[in-house]
Amino acid sequence: MKPFLFLDVDGPLNPYAAGRRRLPGYRTRKVRPAGWAWTEPLELRLNPAHGERLRALAGRYELVWASTWEAEANTYVAPELGLPALPYVHWPARTTGPDGTFWKLREVLAHAGGRPFAWVDDEFGPRDHAWVTAHYPAPAALLRIDPAHGLTDEDFSALEEWARSV
Repeated sequence: MKPFLFLDVDGPLNPYAAGRRRLPGYRTRKVRPAGWAWTEPLELRLNPAHGERLRALAGRYELVWASTWEAEANTYVAPELGLPALPYVHWPARTTGPDGTFWKLREVLAHAGGRPFAWVDDEFGPRDHAWVTAHYPAPAALLRIDPAHGLTDEDFSALEEWARSV
């Protein structure tokens, strides 16, 4: 069985913290997902080359959305990246995880179900790494992605290398 690759959208794929700076390879669309409460549409920046890289990783991983976009990632993000509809983690509550960890951790671990996984997100930190290392029964890699830059070649290389190691 392949390990999971849990994908956050905002930060890793949509580098929201880049501000108005132009990022090479990225295309911008204005979208209005169901949960978007603001007057102005959301600016969604995606790099089609990331889709190619993720499709290549799908040979080694089972790709899963781990984003607050939930099913809407399949509507707004997957087509722009040339990805098929992917399963997603559902977030019933946004409460702090075990021992003060990131609120997404509990549901990601439940979805992983003891299988190895890699996870790209911009919000977890050392406490999450320590908790997973101490308590999760399988190999896991948490890659914190800079939300001003999104996924980089180095991040994709790390994911490829980690998948070969498990």
